Amino acid sequence: MLEMGRHALVLGAAGFLGSNLVRRLLNDGLVVTAVDSFERGCGGNEFNWKGIEGAVTFVHASIGDAAVAHEVVKGKDYVFDLAGNGAHQASMREPVRDLELNTGIHLTLLEACRAQNPKAPVVFASTRQIYGAPDYLPVDEAHPVRPPDVNGINKLATEQHMALYARVYGMRTVSMRLTNAYGPRQWIQSPAHGFIGWFLNRALLKQPIELFGGGEQIRDFSYVDDTIDALVRVAATDACLDGRALNVSGERASLIQVAEQLVKIAGAGTVVPVPFPKERKQIDIGNYYGSSAQLESLTGWKSSVSLHEGLPRMFDYYRTYSSHYLSEPTS
Repeated sequence: MLEMGRHALVLGAAGFLGSNLVRRLLNDGLVVTAVDSFERGCGGNEFNWKGIEGAVTFVHASIGDAAVAHEVVKGKDYVFDLAGNGAHQASMREPVRDLELNTGIHLTLLEACRAQNPKAPVVFASTRQIYGAPDYLPVDEAHPVRPPDVNGINKLATEQHMALYARVYGMRTVSMRLTNAYGPRQWIQSPAHGFIGWFLNRALLKQPIELFGGGEQIRDFSYVDDTIDALVRVAATDACLDGRALNVSGERASLIQVAEQLVKIAGAGTVVPVPFPKERKQIDIGNYYGSSAQLESLTGWKSSVSLHEGLPRMFDYYRTYSSHYLSEPTS
């Protein structure tokens, strides 16, 4: 894995994945610099830092600020680029803003790394959403990419930039096409950052979980610890750092199965099928689950936490700390 005492830079470090990654890196004995701008609607939460406030160097700024980017990448042994916006509906409402958050700031980062630290591994958190509606299952990295929304297009553009800088400048980059990650420290205030968080919100508040189209759609799910392990492994594996993109997949289940499990864990609530709203139906991809065979072959990574284990862990966390995460819908 990563060497103890090395210096890591985590961008988007107050968000769901970023804050969990920081904790993993600290536990592994690395020195961590954490950057987050707390951009509106992007999932940053100060409570995600509870208990580690003095253990990291925190920079409250945007990596899209070139001066900040050029400074923070200096001397770093690993760069984890988890900044950006994962809200698909929001990307359709504010496409220009999404372009900056999911493409512009990452290009600024690459330019800073090229100038100041061209040999540091750069691990970019992309999304399986870039594939769009699948032609076959499980989806592997050879599948055509047809992003169904602005968010996917902008994430794909950054993947292409990562690949270009590896090819032209010899930089060490990799893009991770993440599936439905879930677990503690996730944004659950609205459906904007994934349906599992929103399902959990409804279960905690003893409200109905509405399932568009009946919830028969199949997805794959990765508990946050497994997702973070994948990010760490690729940063430590030279064979991954050639500009390629890798799937991170997980356990398969239907949306209604997940919702029913959460209702059972909560001991309250109901599951209610509802028709698809037009704006959601237009970007829904139907059934999707991916193949992580390439990631497994290169790094030995395996998904290890099942939904049966992960969902109760997640629910227990929010039951304990609900006041810091839970509210009625905000978007």
